[in-house]
Amino acid sequence: MIAQTVLGKRGSIFLALCIAAAILVPVLTLKVAPNSALYMPPYVVALLGKYLCYALLALALDLVWGYCGILSLGHGAFFALGGYAMGMYLMRQIGARGTYANPDLPDFMVFLNWHSLPFTWWGFSSFFYACLMVVLVPGALAALFGWFAFRSRVTGVYLSIITQALTYALLLAFFRNDMGFGGNNGLTDFKDILGFNIQSDATRAALFSTSAIALALGYIVAAAVVTSKFGKVIVAIRDAESRTRFLGYRVEYYKLLVFTLSAAMAGVAGALYVPQVGIINPGEFAPANSIEAVIWVAVGGRGTLVGAALGAILVNFGKTYFTGAFPEYWLFGLGGLFVIVTLFLPKGILGLIDRMTARRKPQPPAEMPIAPEEQIAIPEGGR
Repeated sequence: MIAQTVLGKRGSIFLALCIAAAILVPVLTLKVAPNSALYMPPYVVALLGKYLCYALLALALDLVWGYCGILSLGHGAFFALGGYAMGMYLMRQIGARGTYANPDLPDFMVFLNWHSLPFTWWGFSSFFYACLMVVLVPGALAALFGWFAFRSRVTGVYLSIITQALTYALLLAFFRNDMGFGGNNGLTDFKDILGFNIQSDATRAALFSTSAIALALGYIVAAAVVTSKFGKVIVAIRDAESRTRFLGYRVEYYKLLVFTLSAAMAGVAGALYVPQVGIINPGEFAPANSIEAVIWVAVGGRGTLVGAALGAILVNFGKTYFTGAFPEYWLFGLGGLFVIVTLFLPKGILGLIDRMTARRKPQPPAEMPIAPEEQIAIPEGGR
C-alpha cells in the first residue's frame, strides 16, 4: 500500500517495464540464435543501454527542474564527472596491456612524458573507490556550487546561466593535457571491467541490465522524495519561493539537498554510460549536451519523472534515426521539436496522453434536482 502510494499506477508500470527489459534483453541477445527474428544484436543492446543512461540523467534533471523549479543547464557536467570517475577505473585496469606496456601509467601519460601517477588517480584501481567517486565528486561539486548560489538567492535565468558557465569552465579545464585526464582525446581503449571483457556480448548485456535496474532505483528514490513532506516543500519553493521562505522554511537548504541528490544521480548515469560507449572525453561537458537534456524533459513532460525518462528515450531514438537519414537537418528538427512542445504541449507527451485519456473517460451523469412538490415533508417531532 505504501509502495503504491509512492509510485502510483504509472510508476508501477514504469518499474515493471524496467525490470522486464533487464531480464528480456539479455535473453534475446545471449540465448536466441542469431538467425532468429527475435535475436537482438549486441550493438543494439549497447545503444539501448545508452538510452537508459540518458533516461536516468533526465530523471535527475526533472527532480530539480520539474519539482523545485531549478532550471539547471549544467547537469551534463555532473554526468561527465561520473563518467570520468568510471573511465579512470577502466584505464587503471588496462595495466601493461596498453600500447606502451606501462603497468602503472595510462598510455597518454607515457606519451606526454609523465613519470608518476597524479594524486587524482590514486585509489582508482579499486572498483569500490571508483563507485564512491562516481557519487561523491558530482555531489560535492553540486553542494559547493549550490551553497554559494542558493545562499546568495540566485534564481531564474541567472542561475541557469551560472550552471552553464560551470560546465563550460570544466570543458576548458579537461581539454588541457596538464590536468591529467587525457586532454582532448579523453579516456578510451578500455579492456575489461571487474575482470570481464568489456567487448563481450555477456558483459554488454550485463551493463544493459545494470542500467535498467539503476533507472528503476533512481525512479524509486525520486518518487520517494517528491511524495514526501520534503517533496511538498520543494514544490512550494517552485511555485512560491518568497512565500515559502516567509513561512519559516530555510529554502536554500532544501534546494541544496535536492540539487546535490540530483547531481549524484547524474554521476551514476555517466558512470554506466562510459563502459557501454567505450570512451569519455571533454566533449561530454559541452553546454549543448545539458541543453539537450532539458529538451528531453520538456518533450516527455516536466514534473512527471516518468515523462522525463520517456522523453530522453524517444528523443535519442529519433536522433539516432535522423542523424543517419538526414544528417544535415536533424539539429533543426530537434530545435523545432522543442519549439512545438513549448507552444502546443507545455506538459509534454505525457500531458497529452493524460488529456486524451481524460476525454475518453465517461462523465458521471448529473443528479436530477428533486421538484419541490415531490419532496416529502417530515413533520417536526418525527412520525
